[in-house]
Amino acid sequence: MPLSIEEMASKGYTKATAKDASIRSSWAAAKTRMIAGYDATPFGPTRKSNYKSVVSAATHRTDWDKWKSHWSAKMRE
Repeated sequence: MPLSIEEMASKGYTKATAKDASIRSSWAAAKTRMIAGYDATPFGPTRKSNYKSVVSAATHRTDWDKWKSHWSAKMRE
């Protein structure tokens, strides 16, 4: 029997929350690559400095409850 939208959302939610620590770790590790990539652009020092400041301060934050409700609503459209 096929899963209901609620069951699929619950399954996705469980998988996502289980991987959340890994996602956060990957995001933190990617920051230096993101900054290095932006440094290779032709933009000036002010733009590059602003980008570096923002990326360095940024944190990964996902609201998995919000994701679950939005995903469910979208799948019902």
